[in-house]
Amino acid sequence: MTSSIFHSLLEPDIVQMIQGNDELGLREFCTALYPGVVAEILEDMEPEEAWKVLKHAPASTQGEIFPFFDISFQVKLVELVGDKPLSRIIEEMSGDDRVDLLERMDPDHVETVLRLVAQAERSDIRKLLSYPEYSAGSIMTTEYASLPADISVKEALERLRVQAPSRETIYYIYITDEGRHLLGFLSLRKLILAKPTTRLEEIMQRDVICVRVDDDQEHVANEIARYDFIAIPVVDNQNRLVGIVTHDDAADVMQEEATEDAHLLGAVQPLEDGYVATPFFELAWKRGVWLVILLFAASMTAKVLQYFDPGDGGTWMVLFLPMVLASGGNAGSQSATLVIRALALHETDGRVSWIAWREIRIGALLGAILALISFIVAYLMIGIQASMVVTLTVFLVVTVGTLSGAMLPLGLKRLGMDPAFMSNPLIAALSDMLGVVIYYSTASATVQLFTTA
Repeated sequence: MTSSIFHSLLEPDIVQMIQGNDELGLREFCTALYPGVVAEILEDMEPEEAWKVLKHAPASTQGEIFPFFDISFQVKLVELVGDKPLSRIIEEMSGDDRVDLLERMDPDHVETVLRLVAQAERSDIRKLLSYPEYSAGSIMTTEYASLPADISVKEALERLRVQAPSRETIYYIYITDEGRHLLGFLSLRKLILAKPTTRLEEIMQRDVICVRVDDDQEHVANEIARYDFIAIPVVDNQNRLVGIVTHDDAADVMQEEATEDAHLLGAVQPLEDGYVATPFFELAWKRGVWLVILLFAASMTAKVLQYFDPGDGGTWMVLFLPMVLASGGNAGSQSATLVIRALALHETDGRVSWIAWREIRIGALLGAILALISFIVAYLMIGIQASMVVTLTVFLVVTVGTLSGAMLPLGLKRLGMDPAFMSNPLIAALSDMLGVVIYYSTASATVQLFTTA
């Protein structure tokens, strides 16, 4: 069952429990379902309502559910949670997940909360926060299983039983000396199959593939994918084991990098949060910067055409045709890129009308900015009447292109087709066709207006 079906089935009961302050029922809801499912359902609510549900769960359950929320939703929840409950949640979260959250919080708030966290956890958090962003250290966890080399398999299994509850994974056991230098590793499978009296140094694998704490996170993710690891050890410059990066964190990194690449290919500055979670004006800015750059590039085409064929009469329209068409095509491609990626990340469920209204507003805002620049360029080249045609056309083409670029992938999805299938070629063709129609229709209307006047 999908999260939307779960939500439609459970929403009336959850609302009733909130209104009736049914603490036992809300607690049961949080603990009975898988944490990821609970997070998906709560994330469809307003943060205030979500916290009214989540606050009745034990701190250990809250710590399991919290990482499944989108990071922007976590930040909104943090503003509603008291410092003491928040400190308990942070203690229950894994090291890499809580660092991701703390990096997005206000520094003063972080210091206040950390004072309430247990000393051992606080030291670990500060250490992880000290590593550069997007490095192996920033995504690793210190909750790994480690054993000395000179003990027997039987003793190793006994020690693992003690370590297991507080470790993120025990499938790989790392062998270290007293100074935490990484000597080797072995899998849990190999440990279980070995004779109880065998010493770990006899069966451990000494050629360990590891990464440095300052390595780029994308390199770390690629190494995990390359060798099909469940986790990879992270060492410092003295080969001391400082943590591990697990496969789920590597998958998150690869998704982030793929999203960033998709945005860059669509001429959009990468979004820190998803399409839906990014504020309106921030999204407009990240798109507008590239559209302005591309507009200037297209205007150079007009200058080149004017130089080689100055012409007279109505031939000036040919000069600006590339700029007009490029503006609409670029705006449409941006919208398509963002919406296709949002569809891939399941951010757009039930939001078609919301997306359409948002894209119309963004298109109008970006269209107005590009139209103003177009007016200045056209006025300096060919005068007031022609510049008005170019200005109005750019505004209309960008607005229409932005809307069509967003709606085409959603329409293909509704028809059961892959949203990415020919979206950009279709948008380019549609934008060019509409651009030509709007351009010459605007020119005709403007000429009639001036003739009448």
